[in-house]
Amino acid sequence: MPLTKVLVADAGSTDGTPDIVMSFAGRLNVFVIPGGLPSVGRNAGARRCDTPYVLFIDADIELADPTLVRRSVELMKRKQLHCVTTNIACPSGRFSDRALYFGNNICQHASRLLKPFSTGMFMLFDTMRFHELGGFHEHALYAEDYLLSQKVARSKFGIVQGNVVTTNRRFQKMGHLKLVRIFLGTALHTFDEKYFLQDKQYWSST
Repeated sequence: MPLTKVLVADAGSTDGTPDIVMSFAGRLNVFVIPGGLPSVGRNAGARRCDTPYVLFIDADIELADPTLVRRSVELMKRKQLHCVTTNIACPSGRFSDRALYFGNNICQHASRLLKPFSTGMFMLFDTMRFHELGGFHEHALYAEDYLLSQKVARSKFGIVQGNVVTTNRRFQKMGHLKLVRIFLGTALHTFDEKYFLQDKQYWSST
């Protein structure tokens, strides 16, 4: 959609990402902006957002369902939500990869009973509410998406049916056990913000 503004935060990639992105300029309203930690790039993009809603997705995400974004916006409007996410699928991964993402989806649905939990793989926000919540924590060295989703009121958080598609890159580079330990550590330190300011070697591994 040429009227949709697409902002790609590039943190000094060496694979020609800016050139690839700008090759779509004739079909998309696309821009490359300086990145850094994901929170920094995402906040920089949000500051340039002039629409009622802003969608954050990771670089390795495929929006395989062409109706997903539209349905997410419709759900947000209908229920007056502040944040909408969806499930994650890894069809090209091994059974262990798919099982762990399935577990992630279960935890995400269960979180609606306590504190909302969403990953940055797909986070649709009401732009005004996003800024009111302070955006992503730029000093958090990982789980900045988790920290922000925790601030959303349960009644204002939704999960749209369907899923985004990702790869098993994270598992291949970090290993299943390390990622499970990080996930559990995140859950156990929900109320300890200082924990997320410590370097867990997450981004150096991915």
